Amino acid sequence: MGDGRVTAPAPLPTEATATVGGRRANYRETGSGSPVLLLHGIGRSLHDWDDQHRLLSSEHRVISLDLAGFGDSDPLPRTHTLDSLAAFCSAFLDALGIDSVDVVGNSLGGAVAMALAVRDPGRVRHLVLINSAGFGSTVTSALRAIAVPVVGRVLLRPSEKTARQTERALFRDRSFVSEERIARSLRRGSRRGAMRAFREVAHDLGTIRGIRPAWRARLTSAVAASRTPVLVLWGDRDLILPAEHLREAQRLLPDATTHLFAETGHMPHLERADEVAALILPFLADRAGDR
Repeated sequence: MGDGRVTAPAPLPTEATATVGGRRANYRETGSGSPVLLLHGIGRSLHDWDDQHRLLSSEHRVISLDLAGFGDSDPLPRTHTLDSLAAFCSAFLDALGIDSVDVVGNSLGGAVAMALAVRDPGRVRHLVLINSAGFGSTVTSALRAIAVPVVGRVLLRPSEKTARQTERALFRDRSFVSEERIARSLRRGSRRGAMRAFREVAHDLGTIRGIRPAWRARLTSAVAASRTPVLVLWGDRDLILPAEHLREAQRLLPDATTHLFAETGHMPHLERADEVAALILPFLADRAGDR
């Protein structure tokens, strides 16, 4: 099966840091032109966007960011929630002097992207949501259990076994479950503050029963009312946020453009990198829907 990966990729620029609220925000920047901010999922990092840097930066200034408490960005001094992560992203854009931006988010990053668009009306030109949280209550049982404080501490203890299981759950094509990705996952989980951020966000968004309905309803209705152009992409074999969520996204955001990838898991921007970029680039270039 075609995996959409870039052959013999050129090395990307090293990561950089910005100071946000007195703490370190880790990011990578490539290209030039109108800025695009890339936001990863829970427990992940900016490395998930390496292929999209290569594919999008021919036409855009592409910035991938480690959310606060994840990757190599410092944790927040306060509780990590959807709203506090959106505020962190807003302050990060301020630090880089960016007033207007397109935002692409995967999983948790999709929910943060929507929250940023609602928090800063007019700042987010377009939203691209890839297997995004916010459209349904069902979620993998492991994430539901992590939302329980005591259980979450046990389940999130870093181990090679846990890292391997996590990576296997993300991809339909198991060739993406490389030793490099497993080692990187283990390093992320072992960083100081990472597990606190993971537990706090999981608790904010969900319970043992699934993803909380209140924030989903508030966020999706606000995005729909904002008239921000939205592209929603999904993998049909997602084990984390099942593809039925795409149908709910179509109902809640009837003006959104949507696409379902066959034989693809939770990370289409990795498994179907070329195809994802081929959908994103013309969507961002179409300014007809801009406010």
